This record gives sequence, C-alpha cells and structure tokens, in this order.
Amino acid sequence: MKRRDVLAGGAAAAVSMSLARPSLAQKAEVLRYVPQAGLANPDPIWTTATVASLHGYMVWDTLYGIDEGLIPRLQMLQAADTSSDGLTWSFKLRDGLLWTDGEPVRSIDCITSIKRWAKRDGFGQRLLAQTVDMKVVDDKTFQIILNKPYPLLPYALGGGSTGCFIMPERISKTDPFTQITEYVGSGPYRFLDKEWVSGASAAWAKNDKYVPRAEPPSYFAGGKVANFDRVEWVTMDPSTAGSALQKGEVDWWENPIFDLLPQLRKDSNLTVSVLSALGAVGVVAFNHTQPPFDNPKLLQALIPSFSQQDIIDAVLGDQAAGLSKKCGFFTPGSPYATEVGMDALLSPRDLAKSKKLVAESGYKGEPIVLMAPSDQPQLLAMALVVDAFYKSLGLNSQYTVMDWGTLVARRASHELSSKGGWNSFCTTWGGLSVSNPGASYPLRGNGKDGWFGWPTDAKMEALRDAWFDAPDLAAQKKICDQIQLLAFENVPIIPTGQWFSPTAYRKNLTGFVKSDYMLFWGVKRV
Repeated sequence: MKRRDVLAGGAAAAVSMSLARPSLAQKAEVLRYVPQAGLANPDPIWTTATVASLHGYMVWDTLYGIDEGLIPRLQMLQAADTSSDGLTWSFKLRDGLLWTDGEPVRSIDCITSIKRWAKRDGFGQRLLAQTVDMKVVDDKTFQIILNKPYPLLPYALGGGSTGCFIMPERISKTDPFTQITEYVGSGPYRFLDKEWVSGASAAWAKNDKYVPRAEPPSYFAGGKVANFDRVEWVTMDPSTAGSALQKGEVDWWENPIFDLLPQLRKDSNLTVSVLSALGAVGVVAFNHTQPPFDNPKLLQALIPSFSQQDIIDAVLGDQAAGLSKKCGFFTPGSPYATEVGMDALLSPRDLAKSKKLVAESGYKGEPIVLMAPSDQPQLLAMALVVDAFYKSLGLNSQYTVMDWGTLVARRASHELSSKGGWNSFCTTWGGLSVSNPGASYPLRGNGKDGWFGWPTDAKMEALRDAWFDAPDLAAQKKICDQIQLLAFENVPIIPTGQWFSPTAYRKNLTGFVKSDYMLFWGVKRV
C-alpha cells in the first residue's frame, strides 16, 4: 500500500470536531489541549485507553510514583516499611490528603482501591494471589500481609504497570468490570463531569484542596503542582488541530501527525519535542475467542510476511528513520528487550510462505471484522495497512471504521463479529506498559480475565509467574527470552514497531514533565 493511499483514506474517514466553547471564567488561567483521542470512558481502571490514564493522573493520586529512573518513590505516603521476612508491608498516609468533597483520605479507601485495581492489572493479580490480608490499623495506617515476599510491590503501586489510583471507598467498591459513575479524587485537578461530552470534549478545574509534595516532579513522582485554573480538552481532526495550534486557539497538541511536523517546526511560536524515553509500541490485536483467529495455525501463518516497515512507513513517512525502530514483544530501551527469535519478523518477508500456511491452516473464508478508528490518524494508518495485508493473503477482511470511543466499547464484546463483536484492531501502548512481563497486558494468557482478545496460554502464565519469582535481573531476562519465543509461536498479538511521537505546544508553555504519558502538573505559561 502506498503512503499517499493511507493518507487519503485517513483524510476521508477523519471526523472533524469544533473547538470547545470558551470558558465562562474568562480571567482564569486556562490550558487548551488536543488529546490523541476523545475521553470516552473516564474510569482508568475499567479501561486501558491511554486518554483515560491521562485523566486518571489528573484526578486521582497514587500511593507511590515511579520517577524518571523507574524507581518507586513515596507519593501519597509519608512512610512505608516491610518486615524482615518481607511478608508484612505497613503504610502510613501523609498529612493533608483530602477528597474534593472535603472528606479525608482514609486507609480503607486505599485498601478498596488496591483491590479493585489489582483485579485488572497484571502486577495486581500477582499481588492478590500472594495476599493473606489487607487490614486497617487506623485511619492513616494500613497493612498488606503476604504469604511470600513481593519486592515489586512499590513499583506496581507506583504506576509501573497501570495506575493504582486511590479513590473513595464508596467508589472503589464498584466491580472492576463495571464503570464508575462518580469522579471524586484527591489529585491536582478535579473532573468537571457535567461538562464532559463523551469522545468530544472534557474539562478539569484546579483542586484547591490538593497539597503537593515539596519536591521537584519526576515522571509520576514528586510535587504535582497545578499551575492552571482550568484544563480543557477538545478532539479535532489533524488539519483543524494544526491550524488551531498555529493560531493560538489551543495551547498543546498531544500527538501531531508526522506529515505536519515540518510545518509545525517552522513556526517560531511553537515547540515540537519528544517527552517520552520509551516511546510507543504498536500492535495488531486479535480476538482469540472467535473464528478465524481462534485457530493458532492461521495466526502463525501471518508472521512470515508481516512487515513492520510497512506499518512504520504508513505512520511516520519520511521521518521514520529518526523516530522509529523495529521491535519484538518488549520495548526497545527497557532492560527486558531481547533479540531472541527476532528473525521471525526481521528476515526477508515471504508472502508465498504465508499463503501456503493459510491454506494449510484450514481457513474457510470467515469474515474478519477489522476495527479502525476514524479519529486516531496513526491507528487508522496502521489499520489500512493491515487490511491490505490480510487481503494479500486471501483473508476476508471487513474494514470497519468507527470513532475511537465506539471501538473501545466494542472491543469489550465477546459476541461473534456478525452480532456486534470483532476480530482484529490496531492500537499502541506506551513503552512503559509493555516493557516487562508483569506490566504487559497483551502477553497475558489468562483468557477472559485478560486484555481484549483474551488468549488462553497456560505456558505464558507459567513463564510470567517465573519472572515474578526470579531472583535477579539476569534470571528475569532469560525468562523474557523464553516468553518472546513462545509469543512468536502462539501469536497473542503482533508488534508493529516502536516510534517516538513528538508533541507540539506554544512556546509560552514550559515546565513539562518527561514521561511516557502527557502530564499536566508542572506545566505553566510564561
């Protein structure tokens, strides 16, 4: 597929959104932001959508926060210690923690929040499997008692996988597979849910009850100082977003399309910068519970001719050389990235071999509903290439365009594709999220308790368990070699490459915190 065809398809499918209405508080300091996608689901535990996590870090705080070195530091906590045998962790909340409704943050809020998060998170599920009890000592002190040591606990609670956002008890008692409907938090901003228009616009106000730590910010750790009275998000198509940024109608565009970067870099009023150390990793996801991708032989048939370069070229164009890498199942630049088995993706591509393997797999021409988001240019470009790839193998690809919010809702369906379900979609993960076996949702083999696509793979789960129990980094890395080999055999997803997406903002903004997420504390206007 030619790049111009990808861009033409994206332009035809893009959904144009108008600017958000002006803030009523005209004298307030307002940050206007264009996110990568609209906020469709404001529950960052229920969904793994990146925009929900960005929203989550604005509204809720975490017990620990990992810093730029991926080291967990105390965040909501004043102190934490563990017993000499590593089985009892004691935590004490710092002074001055209040919910936006004025009530104090309590130990029971932390315990119920950890339990809800843990049922959806890989590190958390491991924690639950090793937990004997979580108990309140007093309103500011609680304990987690384990049946065997879990030294990765601070990293897990600090955002090393997904955010363990602390919510009031009445909210965090919500079933983790059901969305919350109340958004009271204790973070630097409060969500203005009455102004939220799903998938289109959202707004937050500074939380005047929040007391930041007296430390410089570093990734998810340190002092989270809110310098704006109000933050407004509005989704736009790329052309509108680029124009609005250059005119000063918006302040910050999270994810400019690569074709517009040269134009934005020429504008003396703008800064184009990469804030992420680990970038993003693209993946093609499959529904392992429905035909035809419930057939491992068909999935294996895709590997010999799948081209990461075609995906990278479609997404990045002529800037691919400086901002992208081919990759395996763990993020390049992380301690667990490995070259083992990479010939499967890096050797010369062999379409004839894939076609032969498709024929041998027993594929019967079943339709493949390939979901594509009209309002996310990178993912749309990826999906167009994957659609062409499927068709080149003789697969009955049904390219189906929808907005991202609809895709996120539909991917939760376990129905047949003919009854509103799905078979495949493309997405990206923040590099941190797929940097190790504990964090990586796509590599979980726990069936319907896992990530969308729900592969069941007992060998993969056993290897992940072994990784958690490994005594040192060298042993962990050997297990990652085995995991990658198994992933090429069972194909839970196909990685499509790593890339570093620059963000663009007005030059009168400063104070950005480097992270694999766009963070709103520290940012200020000068």
